[in-house]
Amino acid sequence: MSERIERTRSSARAGGSGGRAPEPGKGERLADWADGRLGLHALARANLRKIFPDHWSFMFGEICLYSFLILILTGIYLTLFFEPSGVEVVYHGSYVPLNGVRMTRAYESAVDISLDVRGGLLIRQIHHWAAVVFVAGLLVHMMRVFFTGAFRKPREVNWLFGWTILMLALVTGLTGYSLPDDMLSGTGIRFAQGAILSIPVLGTYLSFFLFGGEFPGHDIISRLYPVHVLLLPGIILGLVVAHLILVFHHKHTQFAGPGRTEKNVVGAPFLPVYVAKAGGFFFLVFGVLAVMGAVATINPLWAIGPYRPDLVSTGAQPDFYLGFSEGLIRVMPGWEINAWGHTLQLGVFIPFMLFPLIMLAIAVYPFVEAWISGDRREHHIADRPRNAPVRTGLGVAWLTLYGVLLIGGGNDLWATHFQVSINAITWFVRVGVFVLPVLAFVVTRRFCMGLQRRDRDKALHGRESGIVKRLPHGEYVELHNPLTQAELYTLTAHEQPTPYELGPTVDANGVRRRVRPSERLRARLSRAMYGPGSQIPKPTTEEYAQLNRGEGGHS
Repeated sequence: MSERIERTRSSARAGGSGGRAPEPGKGERLADWADGRLGLHALARANLRKIFPDHWSFMFGEICLYSFLILILTGIYLTLFFEPSGVEVVYHGSYVPLNGVRMTRAYESAVDISLDVRGGLLIRQIHHWAAVVFVAGLLVHMMRVFFTGAFRKPREVNWLFGWTILMLALVTGLTGYSLPDDMLSGTGIRFAQGAILSIPVLGTYLSFFLFGGEFPGHDIISRLYPVHVLLLPGIILGLVVAHLILVFHHKHTQFAGPGRTEKNVVGAPFLPVYVAKAGGFFFLVFGVLAVMGAVATINPLWAIGPYRPDLVSTGAQPDFYLGFSEGLIRVMPGWEINAWGHTLQLGVFIPFMLFPLIMLAIAVYPFVEAWISGDRREHHIADRPRNAPVRTGLGVAWLTLYGVLLIGGGNDLWATHFQVSINAITWFVRVGVFVLPVLAFVVTRRFCMGLQRRDRDKALHGRESGIVKRLPHGEYVELHNPLTQAELYTLTAHEQPTPYELGPTVDANGVRRRVRPSERLRARLSRAMYGPGSQIPKPTTEEYAQLNRGEGGHS
């Protein structure tokens, strides 16, 4: 019996009685054909097992990606039923309170999607919530990158990609919630049209071009529709693909720890670990958005009613990501200049220009910091925010400015809900725009310095044990447990750049060296960012050895 089994195995290995190898299957032949023309096998073998660092904060970027995919899927469904037309009709649908009301075909189709299309309301609400989560995820993701210094070389281009995606997402959100032509979206687009009119010389021409004549016109919805459905999502999709390619090439930054350096990666392979986690996380995000769409009503346009140019709904607010831009205009004094028969609305034009300038400062910050520090090296180790007090303070100041302006954008709601004077809120925002970001910067910077000082003490003295001991001469001291080498490395692995110095302005021969204004500015900014008052010196090995010998304290 055993001899017969062995002969069968030998025959199988030989491919039959003739000794020929067995014919490859169809799948194997197809794989060989594709690999011979595309080189997929070598590409997959080199990249699918690529190691990526892992950290919970990386999930913010994945939330953005999955929300964008859900936006595309739900948007495709909505396009099947939405009609982007400004033609006026009289409603005779299933929603009785609107029967006999004149409205645009766009609003009528949006009501039909919400009340008559099977699953339409759920898909529309998932789409709207996904847009909110997408922009919120972008903001949090960019703040994570900013506070950890993950924008430094070689990731500056990826920072610009992310910033461009954020700007396009804001415009896409504006065009999206303007399409249904309900009272809320109509008020918002009226606000945008007023801001466009404030542009000197070109404002009127731009407004007539967009609206096809006087506001509200009949062309704005049909023009916003392809921009919202095709143009902007297509550009965002291309930027997302480019962003992911660079992330795959550069990998995420990793936080300092044992075995982690600028030249290695400690983490998990892309396949199967990252792919499996990404698939599960996508369905988790989709499930959460589905629950939000099912239980939390957002923009009930059938209850708001169609837009009428002679009416403005009370409490009309944009989504949170554009609320601060409206706050800029709401709290700005109504200044205007009349000259040569023309009126320049400074109360609208100045804040309208401040919005892109504030966002532009965020875009160019990585290059400004690199210029100040003079650092041209690649960085793959992320900073702890406390170890970059000035950068962290600037980030918190920007978030404070955003929060203050968000209050200004909803000053009427704050006034009615909290029974506060709207003038008091407006003046609070006017003053807070200049005072609160500076205060937030100072407090955050000092807070980071305090955390650095605590880390220094912990590295030198160890962790408090809670055990108090009395010394022979009567002094009471608390015993400290020494840190492990891994904990010491994590606390002391960060770099502390030295400020840029101009050097002597007079050489050995008494000749004064010419110093450019840009160099003087760089030296001042460098001292402010990296000077003695902006960082606590790390403990040296001599200090640590002295304390552990018991010469400088009680451990």
